[in-house]
Amino acid sequence: MRVPLSWLKEYVALDVDPTDRAAVRALGEVLDGLGLVVERIESVGDGLGGVILARVVEIAAIEGADRVRLVKVDTGAGELIDVVCGAWNFGIGDVVPFAPIGVTLPNEMTIAARKMRGVVSNGMLCSANELRLADDHEGLLILAKTGSAHGDLPIGSELGTEIADHLGVIPDVVFDLAIEPNRPDALSIVGVARDLAAKLQLDFQPPKPVVHEASEQANQLATVEVIDSDLCPRLVASVITGVANITSPPEIARRLTLAGMRPVNAIVDASNYVMLELGQPTHPYDLAQLYGRGLRVRRARPDESLVTLDGVRRMLGRSSADDLLICDTKDIPVGLAGVMGGESSEISSATTEVLLEVATFDGIAIGRTATAQGLRSEASTRFWRGTDPEGLERAADRFCELVVAAHLAKGLTPPLVAAGHLESTPVLPPRRVVSLRTSRVNSYLGTQLSEAAMIGLLAPLGFEVEVVEGHLNVQIPGYRGDVSREVDLIEEIARHFGYDQIVATSRRSPFVGQRTDRQELRRSLRSLFCGLGASEAWSSSIVDPAEEHSTGSTVRPVELSNPIVVNEVALRSHLLGGLCSALRYNESHRNSEIRLFEIGNVFALSDSDDERPQERELAAVVFASLGDDASTAWSCWRALVDSLQLDDAQFELTQALPGESLALEWLSTGVHPTRSGQVHLGDL
Repeated sequence: MRVPLSWLKEYVALDVDPTDRAAVRALGEVLDGLGLVVERIESVGDGLGGVILARVVEIAAIEGADRVRLVKVDTGAGELIDVVCGAWNFGIGDVVPFAPIGVTLPNEMTIAARKMRGVVSNGMLCSANELRLADDHEGLLILAKTGSAHGDLPIGSELGTEIADHLGVIPDVVFDLAIEPNRPDALSIVGVARDLAAKLQLDFQPPKPVVHEASEQANQLATVEVIDSDLCPRLVASVITGVANITSPPEIARRLTLAGMRPVNAIVDASNYVMLELGQPTHPYDLAQLYGRGLRVRRARPDESLVTLDGVRRMLGRSSADDLLICDTKDIPVGLAGVMGGESSEISSATTEVLLEVATFDGIAIGRTATAQGLRSEASTRFWRGTDPEGLERAADRFCELVVAAHLAKGLTPPLVAAGHLESTPVLPPRRVVSLRTSRVNSYLGTQLSEAAMIGLLAPLGFEVEVVEGHLNVQIPGYRGDVSREVDLIEEIARHFGYDQIVATSRRSPFVGQRTDRQELRRSLRSLFCGLGASEAWSSSIVDPAEEHSTGSTVRPVELSNPIVVNEVALRSHLLGGLCSALRYNESHRNSEIRLFEIGNVFALSDSDDERPQERELAAVVFASLGDDASTAWSCWRALVDSLQLDDAQFELTQALPGESLALEWLSTGVHPTRSGQVHLGDL
């Protein structure tokens, strides 16, 4: 998330000059300490001198070139300038940044005349990334959309005006923060400012929108209805009439650009601004384009479709049963809830009435839909992580305040905001209360914090704390949906007390992470077998029963109910088959001098009525090097007895009678009738 310093300073009085690199780095370290990891710090506002506003007058193809076009621009000097451009996101009439010959951009590139495909380019049309105003590589920075000669530019910004003056660009710093999924409140400028104010013990002044409502009630102009409240617990809507197709004030456009979003018009920009500022996505609809002048929220039906704002028809109700739609009163979809609006009711140059939808959606459902549709957006990310159910009215009022302010800045008659909100669930759910034991906090952190100190760390974050008989009852604000357990509150205390202030202590038990006896035995066996020159093998525990029987096994195999390979339908009952297969493979690759061992589990069904499989862990070793014989196996056995100090171990030679086969428990596999033996440990 991109956070401009100037935007933060509106809500918390940070004494940091954007040109003071040491102070900026120190603020970045504070953010890091709060868990808001700073991935990059960008300085903006330098190197924009000479970059001016220009209007696209003509766009023509260049013979033999399919990736670039010839663009003629008007800079207000009375003569059109030819520029070769590879971007495709603009049209005739748009106002874009133009860097004439001789200008040096913030990336230290100096513009010179260039001949491309036989055409001379006398400058460069710039993107926000090239001007270091935003991390946007998708095309040119559009400063004003198609319109009359100067009617869609702010007062005082004519063609030829430097972009720094047009955008009101001043030296600024942008912190690029990596916000973890467990901090939904930090996906907003206000959330980051709240954290900084609490840490630095500064006053926190969040926006308090003021809206002058008209006499006409909102419920007389539109309606809202929620059918599936499990996926949409709350929905609030506002109605604004008399809006005009205008651009946002320069300060709003500048902040959006620095935050990585492209300004569009006053309505769309206000929606994006509120999302970035408060962390609450909103969506404006053209009220005149909504059948019945209302919204209905419901699940998508199987194979239902919607054309979204990007012009793509989306098929819904297939991969997820929780695709949620915003519909008009005729039940026709007009938006994919929490992800993207529909094309039929988008804000256009003809829009005069706006119905703003602000809702709380089920985060899991929105995340699944966004993933299935490949539409992971800023809005869906915030809904997926969790939004504040208590902040819907504030977000709606802030949107209306920004729209009215944009009209006043143009000298236009302000639009009318209908009185009241349209609400689906007027009653808010009660806040969660978590019990916090002071002794548990100090035990976890190794600190000696008092109750008063803990309250002093939690209260500035919006937690309401009540002392009750040796512990604290903490009421969780709506924007901290991630806090649900005592340990979450302990983490908040640790963050703001400072991890660097927590003294490192020795572990309490010397046996933390100690290996079990079984693990020690495995290590000893591996070390022993490796010392005898054997390499560890791994063979599959899923085998072909026919191969098992070929080695002389009489154990009942454990069969699989859903085998993947046709012949491999059972679990192995011994290790010999896998090791012999490994020997065959090595022999076929001319690697006949080999010793192998394996430690693994084997499975078998008992002969009793109990059909539950038995599982044992065995170790096996095979010797196939030159000169290996029975004496090698005997030497291995003696080394094993000595290494493991098995004083009561005995070796018994086993010999079958003529015509009989050996039946050794769990090991009746491939044993030689007259050259086999059993190992006995004690009375076993």
